[in-house]
Amino acid sequence: MKFGVAIFPTDYAISMSELAPAAEDLGFESLWVAEHSHIPVSRESPYPAGGELPKHYWHTMDPFVALTAAAVASKTIKVGTGICLLIERDPIHTAKETASLDLLSNGRFIFGIGGGWNREEMADHGTDFGTRWKLLREKTEAVKAIWTTDPSEYHGDMVDFGPMWSYPKPVQRPHPPVILGGSGPKILERVVRYADGWMPNRGDAVGRIPELQRMAADAGRGRIPVTYYPRATAEDIERVASAGVERCIWYVPAEGRDNALARLEQLGKLIRPYLEKAA
Repeated sequence: MKFGVAIFPTDYAISMSELAPAAEDLGFESLWVAEHSHIPVSRESPYPAGGELPKHYWHTMDPFVALTAAAVASKTIKVGTGICLLIERDPIHTAKETASLDLLSNGRFIFGIGGGWNREEMADHGTDFGTRWKLLREKTEAVKAIWTTDPSEYHGDMVDFGPMWSYPKPVQRPHPPVILGGSGPKILERVVRYADGWMPNRGDAVGRIPELQRMAADAGRGRIPVTYYPRATAEDIERVASAGVERCIWYVPAEGRDNALARLEQLGKLIRPYLEKAA
């Protein structure tokens, strides 16, 4: 089992250059950041967790800037987006940003992506909610093409560009792992088609792992890793591990340094027996 921590890297949160080495010292394998470019003041999309949308959603820094700070301040911990809203981003720029981060981190980048939930936010980027999943697939395929080929080109219905040169290329081969977030009815099909892992965020995700692995086998693929956000208890770690989860992640607060470090210490004590057992 691998263990990670996640945060909304706000302007009032603990610095990423302090959080990354602190998490690394406690044995965490990965550090993840969320992304929202902005939150429209006039919004009809309900907050998926219910209630009022927390303010850290519109105080979040750019994920690749935040993760670069984390990578430079650390040595071994992986740095990932959980998730990057690629549907709101230009794939050519994003391919360069992610490859640059993978290079600067010496191959420690994990590319978590998803379709998003905030209709108004993505509409400001020109993205239609109804076609966002097709757009996500094409943008992901385009990014992979830029990462792995030279010259690079991609020709889809929604993303199209001719041969180009783009550097740097990622350190990881064939490319950084692409982890697809989401829990909708078609998510497993999408994971098998163009992702290297699954990061469910709600619903009976654990119960769907056998179906995911059957679909992967039918497609001629090996076992697909699953990353999950369980409760922070030994019982829940054991439950999801027995179901086939390979990485557990927990959030630390975005409100201030002391809150984040206190939560990180609690989580460090939780995972310590598993790290000692694996040593």
